[in-house]
Amino acid sequence: MGAVTNVVIAGLGGQGVLKASDILADAAFRAGLDVKKAEVHGMSQRGGSVTSDVRFGDEVLSPMVPLGEADYLVAIAPDQIEVNRHLLREGGALIDPSRIDTEALSNPRSLNVALLGALSAHLEIAEEHWLAAIRAHLPEKLHEANAQAFAAGRGATVG
Repeated sequence: MGAVTNVVIAGLGGQGVLKASDILADAAFRAGLDVKKAEVHGMSQRGGSVTSDVRFGDEVLSPMVPLGEADYLVAIAPDQIEVNRHLLREGGALIDPSRIDTEALSNPRSLNVALLGALSAHLEIAEEHWLAAIRAHLPEKLHEANAQAFAAGRGATVG
């Protein structure tokens, strides 16, 4: 993983965008990578748009993903796909909620973690680091549901 990997997570306030970015950043850090993170809250407390940039690699100098250079766009809310598509580089991967069978999730609020599972299939970060980060950032009562959501997302086919 010599190059910097750029991930933008986008959604609406209350959907767990910031929690997802915290888990991603922690998993990358646990894998021994340099990690930088930035977020834009907007009107998140009113259900408005929220984005978070996470960059990781051997050496990362800036927390912000340059415009049009995201390797991955993780959209938690379907209506945030087109709003943020311009952030994705040509050939970058869109990971959107239509790829997750929400009926299979024991807790529908775990969609953000399921999407991280889908993202994880593209990254060279060991599953143990992801699961440790999930446990570190969520209350114990949510560990099992989120581990299940992560596994469901990891098994999903992502374009």
